[in-house]
Amino acid sequence: MLSEPLNMSADVTESLMAVSPLLRADGRPVEWAISDGYVDYAQAEAAMEARVAAIAAGEANELVWLLEHPPLYTAGVSAKADDLLMPDRFPVYKTGRGGQFTYHGPGQRVAYVMLDLTQRGRDVRGFVHGMEDWIIGALERFGVEAGMREGRVGVWVERKGAGWAREDKIAAIGVKVRKWVSFHGISLNVEPDLDHFGGIVPCGITEHGVTSLMDLGILASMDDADDALKTSFQKCFGPVVDGQPPL
Repeated sequence: MLSEPLNMSADVTESLMAVSPLLRADGRPVEWAISDGYVDYAQAEAAMEARVAAIAAGEANELVWLLEHPPLYTAGVSAKADDLLMPDRFPVYKTGRGGQFTYHGPGQRVAYVMLDLTQRGRDVRGFVHGMEDWIIGALERFGVEAGMREGRVGVWVERKGAGWAREDKIAAIGVKVRKWVSFHGISLNVEPDLDHFGGIVPCGITEHGVTSLMDLGILASMDDADDALKTSFQKCFGPVVDGQPPL
């Protein structure tokens, strides 16, 4: 059953849209669902495909689906074969999302984001920026100053020490849009084994590294990360309601 839109006056609706075109004018909440355990990647992709088709047909609500995968690599549509440095280390999945190679595994929160962009401005670039703002806002809850970088999709933190400085990626973004419904989404490094990223050139970028909340000295549980993501999401995209995970 589709959730009911929120009853809002025209003035409130116009005010919300002035803040962000990514907010739905009808105020309909997004379902927010979390899977326990590790979810098989191929099954997750099939579940996303089915949900996206249902959303596009007007038969299902929008959904943000949070989960963890077992260790694996995914190759986006721009992936280069040479960037897979250890092809036998973990399973490798070709996927239709944008971007290049990325890693998923335990300790990393993956959020698959299935939103109806027809109701949210029909602006893919603006949607991706909204995803970045979402993650940045969540990281602020942990005192992490993160940001976007020109020409590099994702969310980055600047790190400095005695005589050195570098930028590391703490969250990746890879999306696909079909019939103006988004899928795939984000991955936030909470406490994954960062050595697992060594089997690929993450997102095709060799001059920068990866980091996590744990690597930054922040002891945050997955529940803590989920709470921060949920709060920030609502500021960027609007209200949520509890939903049922597809798997």
